[in-house]
Amino acid sequence: MGKTRRVMKKHGRRAAGSGEAEGARRATGGSPEPVGPLEPGQRWTFSRKEEVVLRMLRGEPMDKLSRELGVEIYRLEAWRDRALEGMEAGLKKRREDPLQTELDAAMKRIGELTMENELLYERCRKGGGPFPKGRSRR
Repeated sequence: MGKTRRVMKKHGRRAAGSGEAEGARRATGGSPEPVGPLEPGQRWTFSRKEEVVLRMLRGEPMDKLSRELGVEIYRLEAWRDRALEGMEAGLKKRREDPLQTELDAAMKRIGELTMENELLYERCRKGGGPFPKGRSRR
């Protein structure tokens, strides 16, 4: 194994031609970038945080992750808590069909118009007419 391959393997990166397609995604849907300490000027992207949270949920010790990634434990806990809250909200949310919502609104309006028509028919039948008696204000 060449020196570059050893260095890349040590840091969790794969060398070109190592069998994995370039730009391939893992089965979990995460990004192909490795999760490790940030380089100077780098930011924690969503996909990197997601991978760290998934590792915590799989049971990796938080102190080990903290040392490996150079992130404080309280920050890892905050990421995990936010992920669990989002998961809980996503599981509680009922799936709403936009067509069904529009249909429900239309049916409600039809019901209102039907009631209004019935009241006007009843008023006309009694002889009062649909409009009040008296002169117009013009």
